[in-house]
Amino acid sequence: MMKDVKEYIESGILELYVAGKLSEQENQEVHEMMYEHPEIKKEVEEIEKAILLLTASVAPGTVSFNNILNHLNSNDKRVIPLKTRYNWVTYTGWAASILLAAGLIYNYQSKVDLQSELELTERENRILEIKFEDSQEALVQTQNTLDAIRSKDVITIPLGGQGNFADSYAKVYWNKKDNSIYIDGSGLPETPTGKVWQIWSLTLNPLTPTSLGTIDGFNEDEDKLFKFENEYSSEAFGITLEPTGGSESPTMDQLHTLGVVNSNP
Repeated sequence: MMKDVKEYIESGILELYVAGKLSEQENQEVHEMMYEHPEIKKEVEEIEKAILLLTASVAPGTVSFNNILNHLNSNDKRVIPLKTRYNWVTYTGWAASILLAAGLIYNYQSKVDLQSELELTERENRILEIKFEDSQEALVQTQNTLDAIRSKDVITIPLGGQGNFADSYAKVYWNKKDNSIYIDGSGLPETPTGKVWQIWSLTLNPLTPTSLGTIDGFNEDEDKLFKFENEYSSEAFGITLEPTGGSESPTMDQLHTLGVVNSNP
């Protein structure tokens, strides 16, 4: 690989690149090589530096205005064509050097702009890749959830609104074989700051609540489908609104939904 880089540098294409004599496709190729090989980028910078130094070296010395005025007022009418010719050549070279320097600056700025555009495009492509990967992962998770709640081993328990929360509702999908439940909380309102939904497994005689956990991040979740483990012989399920972190026992005046397990599903 190092031999290939050396041959590429010695091929003369970098000098043509700096001079702006390459096609758009060739410029793109050089830019990619610079991006992949720091030594090529360094060589281009050295070429540009050398040309700028050469440009500066041909600039004329300072010409005194008084010297010119005195020369015009002098009685000496001698014509020195060689000197005049030398000055014109010098100034012509100076002008050409300025044009070359301007061209170099333009080419350099164009390369900087192109590099910035490429870096921006690479970042945008990476963001799109990440979004695509996230979408694919979310799609797989959603499909797995749907497969789970559609299983023949799953029973569905509707939870109706209670008391002042008659508009609330939810569903529990319970698979007794693997002790898992899915809560469909799409019928629950968003939780206020400092509050969370807490899921309860209930036995009815005597009434004994057991916490299955809290739903964290409820407001941000789009699907409102949440999985919990349930190893208990539940006879009913309830959902209450509790302080962040949950409570040891349900706050009954914050019982939003309740549903009894059908003994003959």
